Amino acid sequence: MITLPNRIFFTGVPGSRWSGVAQIIEQLPGFNISDRTPDRTYDHHTFTGHFGAYFGRGMELHPILEAEYIDQAHGDNTGTRLIKSHDWAYKLEEIEQTHTDDWIMLVYRPDMASFAWWHEAGGFQIKYPCYESYKDSTNMMAEIASQNKAILEYACEKNATWEYFTEEWMLKTFGHSIPMTKVWPDILVTVIKNNYFCKTAT
Repeated sequence: MITLPNRIFFTGVPGSRWSGVAQIIEQLPGFNISDRTPDRTYDHHTFTGHFGAYFGRGMELHPILEAEYIDQAHGDNTGTRLIKSHDWAYKLEEIEQTHTDDWIMLVYRPDMASFAWWHEAGGFQIKYPCYESYKDSTNMMAEIASQNKAILEYACEKNATWEYFTEEWMLKTFGHSIPMTKVWPDILVTVIKNNYFCKTAT
């Protein structure tokens, strides 16, 4: 039996489809979605959109790692909470050191594919979270590349195994899975549990 942590620090670059991945995970038993409110919702036609609290520079909640600050985002602290921020990419070592009982989940998608999808999903017109601090498309592309680099470097240091986001991966990682209609061929995921990467590949 897999015991889930109180928090999973969840990160991926803008346009990596990490929000869609998060929404699937949050359907699993034991996950807390009490951070979802009408003002934390962004729908865009057939896209998965955004639901729940996002932490980040210039956003509603800042990328602060203090537990009391983080926990205010949810209505209650029961179950497992996904703590979402693009900026965790730059704080992974700090998270590992200060939140030793929590997990880290990384989502990777190549730079250009992420950049294109972020624009297609609304770009700077996205209502939540706010991307104004990214300034313009040139800076956004640079930030995507920088965040992906930080994510890959950290995963390499931990000897992490990247895998496709599938029902089988969910079952191995969280102890439960839900049906999926699609597996994205350019999206990879990995989880670091309690400072040690749990190698789920057989």
